[in-house]
Amino acid sequence: MATYKIDPDHSDVMFKVKHLMISTVTGIFKKFDATLEVNEQDLSDAKVTFEADVDSVDTKNEQRDTHLKSDDFFNAEQYPKLTFKSTSIKNSGDNEFILTGDFTIRDVTKSIDLKVEYNGSTKDPWGQERMGFEVSGKINRKEYGLKWSAVTEAGGLVVADDVKLAMNVEMVKQA
Repeated sequence: MATYKIDPDHSDVMFKVKHLMISTVTGIFKKFDATLEVNEQDLSDAKVTFEADVDSVDTKNEQRDTHLKSDDFFNAEQYPKLTFKSTSIKNSGDNEFILTGDFTIRDVTKSIDLKVEYNGSTKDPWGQERMGFEVSGKINRKEYGLKWSAVTEAGGLVVADDVKLAMNVEMVKQA
């Protein structure tokens, strides 16, 4: 099997969540790691593992980031990583796949499906083989124990339950 590691300088791990139900807040994880193991050119046997350092969450607001690291949300002190481990991959046509796996936040693991767009492979100027992907999905944060909630005077949620996941990923083949 060929092993690929994520290139953090050419990859992004993001999430988006509605705020006050009228706008969207985007957050990123600055520290993450991923491995792809694959034999087949068509990616039919791909195995993916991923982890992000919860303490590296960044929403461009220090007060909000501190709150996200607290027990109301991620509880970074007790659960420093969020992880994903694939269990299957299915080709859905036109270089698109459904990647299914176990996603863990805090102490809760649930199976999720991620949409994967394969953008192709190439050799970089230094002779390294690279593969590019765009990954998207959605989770309900409350199912993972990210329980904080507040309601506005008008009855709307301050933070939505659904969280969109979006990753732009470049993987580098290891020697």
